[in-house]
Amino acid sequence: MEETKPKLWTKDFLIISLINFTITLIFFLLMVTIAGYAVDKFNASTSTAGLVSSIFIIGTLLGRLGGGRMIGDWGSKKTLFYGLLFFAVTTMLYFAAVNLPLLMINRLFQGVALGLASTATGTIIAQILPPTRRGEGIGYYSLSAILATAIGPFVGILLTQTFSDFRMVFVVDSVLAVICFMLYFIVTVPDAPKKTKDKSIKAGFKLSNFIEMRAVPISLVALMIGFAYSGVMSFMTFYAKELDLVTAGSYFFIVYAIVILLTRPFTGKLLDARGANIVVYPCLVIFTVGMYAFSSATNSIVFLVAAACIGIGYGNFNSVAQAIAIKVTPNERLGLATSTYFILYDFGLGVGPFFLGFFVPSRGYSAIFFSMVFVILLSIVLYYYMYGKQENSKQATI
Repeated sequence: MEETKPKLWTKDFLIISLINFTITLIFFLLMVTIAGYAVDKFNASTSTAGLVSSIFIIGTLLGRLGGGRMIGDWGSKKTLFYGLLFFAVTTMLYFAAVNLPLLMINRLFQGVALGLASTATGTIIAQILPPTRRGEGIGYYSLSAILATAIGPFVGILLTQTFSDFRMVFVVDSVLAVICFMLYFIVTVPDAPKKTKDKSIKAGFKLSNFIEMRAVPISLVALMIGFAYSGVMSFMTFYAKELDLVTAGSYFFIVYAIVILLTRPFTGKLLDARGANIVVYPCLVIFTVGMYAFSSATNSIVFLVAAACIGIGYGNFNSVAQAIAIKVTPNERLGLATSTYFILYDFGLGVGPFFLGFFVPSRGYSAIFFSMVFVILLSIVLYYYMYGKQENSKQATI
């Protein structure tokens, strides 16, 4: 008798993926446009514009730090409700950000909201996926974010080129945020088990109440990879203008997303069948090649080939690393594992643009992107000692 696989594509899986797609779309739509807005509207410097862009991710980090604990106390569904409500409110508050400090404060608070909501969606997905297909399921779920990374920047750039008033970006974001909040009410996922289930979470301030230590090693690798990618995310528009490749720049994230859509189903299944190493090492090598091509691009072909390599390498690594963080963690601490992973990953994404922005005036974009090649190479070594070596040992004993 043929064995049937546990079902992945349930109604709640699709709704949670759609919510994740929408909030990530808003995030990336703003990420690629807000730095330019800060420069044009408030005459911000390059470094300050980088901070306006990245402070959102610092807020996300703070939201995730509390999100894992909130899930343990309230459950993932209730945490999702408050996260989405706060996200909708802060999205509409961009209209009230009439100066640079208010813009940065609202970016910070919206980041907190995204951190709460996305930690809840990631935890719900981990809870409803069959354990034997968790790597594959997380791979498909993360495609919602990948699609958003392509559509968000494309729509953002299109809106800024089509409308002279930047507020149209805020109008579109506000409508999407409200729609996203309404989607919550058709989610029927049962709430997480009561907090007495997880006896490791105790009253008072304790690091283990907020951080899942078993997820830290792979999360540190994700921090470095996020740092290496952060400049691409925040400064790609400026870099494309500098190279006179604006048209290619508008298609960068489209190519990035297409290659991930084509490769992610295979890497997810490969992860479940043969472990993480067979996926991670090739991905990081390809990411290295892509970053080198990106730093030395002189024409549209090289620019878009770099987008494809970065998509295959960085895009697939991210979902595999998240699956590893969940794999090494007991079920009752999945919320903390999810938040721990994204806390460190978001820290890399958030610090990167602010730090790299200091070197742009003196070094230029090409030089800072080239320096990221060495960061990625170092991350390969770090991955080997943090996780890859252990997996090799386990496979050798089978």
